[in-house]
Amino acid sequence: MNSHALIIDDEPDILELLTMTLSGMSIDCVTAENLEQAKQALKQHHFDLCLTDMRLPDGNGLDFVKILQQEYPDLPVAVITAHGNMDLAVQALKLGAFDFVSKPLKIRVLRDLVTTALKLSPSPEDKPRRKERRSRDQLLGETDAIKALRGKITKLARSQAPVYISGESGTGKELVARLIHNLGARSDGSFVPINCGAIPSELVESEFFGHKKGAFTGAIADKVGLFEAAQGGTLFLDEVADLPLMMQVKLLRAIQEKAIRPVGGNEELNVDVRILSATHKNLAECVKQGRFREDLFYRLNVIELNVPPLRKRQDDVPMLAENILFKLAEKNGQAGIDFSTEALEALQIYHFPGNVRELENIIERALTWADTTTISSDDLMLPDNISPSMQNEKRAETSLSLDNELAVSMRVSEADSNTVVDLESKLEEQERQLITQALEATRWNKTAAAKNLGITFRALRYKLKKLNLE
Repeated sequence: MNSHALIIDDEPDILELLTMTLSGMSIDCVTAENLEQAKQALKQHHFDLCLTDMRLPDGNGLDFVKILQQEYPDLPVAVITAHGNMDLAVQALKLGAFDFVSKPLKIRVLRDLVTTALKLSPSPEDKPRRKERRSRDQLLGETDAIKALRGKITKLARSQAPVYISGESGTGKELVARLIHNLGARSDGSFVPINCGAIPSELVESEFFGHKKGAFTGAIADKVGLFEAAQGGTLFLDEVADLPLMMQVKLLRAIQEKAIRPVGGNEELNVDVRILSATHKNLAECVKQGRFREDLFYRLNVIELNVPPLRKRQDDVPMLAENILFKLAEKNGQAGIDFSTEALEALQIYHFPGNVRELENIIERALTWADTTTISSDDLMLPDNISPSMQNEKRAETSLSLDNELAVSMRVSEADSNTVVDLESKLEEQERQLITQALEATRWNKTAAAKNLGITFRALRYKLKKLNLE
């Protein structure tokens, strides 16, 4: 059966061009000259795609996009904008439009858009394959933060809007970008990641757009650029904040015009790619400092997706750790190895300033040092976790422990040595009672007791050994 498209435009020439183009792609078209006719058509027919002009006699395309998102959320809608009117196109994308196409219409760009949009409604035989891919690439975790992230990814996969993925280093921004690609209509195309900070400034244009033979010294053959390599797929610009200003101008034009010109080339090439970008830096701050173009920032940051740090979802740490351990052990031929209970408890309360990447490094190191098939907390060799966000916990730990040296120094000027010794013993006894009460209240669950006391798991183990409570 043919697909069905709803086309809304008050210009007869545009309607005819769109109808002819889509009919040539075996798509049945229903046309409307205004929003009222379009609403009636939606009640009478099922559509796989909608194309709407932004300016209509009885309203505008932005209002219509809102209506479709509320009443027909599974219908991909693309907006037709006047040449150079990117602001309206960006607004439409933020409201949920699938994509946009500019006047004068380029037939090839239009066909690419329609082909991609129709893939969003897979046939029944495709659904099992898509579900399998989704489960294989799904982000691990069951905390609210990771569940919300997965929900946003699924929604963004149905759009072609540029997405700016923010988050700290090591949180998995590239994994998120791959998941958006794999779950979307471009999954059959290439996912091309590039670290913008790793390309020498003099080669960045050639890397992005390619070059022709003889374009510069050393160009002994034609080179395909990253945009062409990602044709029909997704281009992921990692550490985009490190792009030179000169290249930012050219990237902006490539995004707006959906066309590139290789270095040394005379003709522009149409490109059909989705742009995803990421950086661990504060891109808005880079704009304020003049190191990143504001207009490019708003083109890339149509939708921002924040990846939470690992410390915000620490309940996921055991699941992540066991998954990483399984993969590394299988790779290294160390089957049957596992964590001790204390090791998992230590990981769960560690702060992870390096996020998931640090977790991977810690487990890989522990595999190297482990002497048995059980990884102990000592094998993890966790560093002292001092960070601004944990200062309150450290202060609570210091308050509980009432370090003897500090207590002595504060009181020695007002008491003799016998009083000091007596004070030390009293403090130890109070500390012993507090810890014992906490352990009894949690049925001797050391992790829970440490949290209730406001100290780290490692600090609690030290106190238990010191006070002979083990």
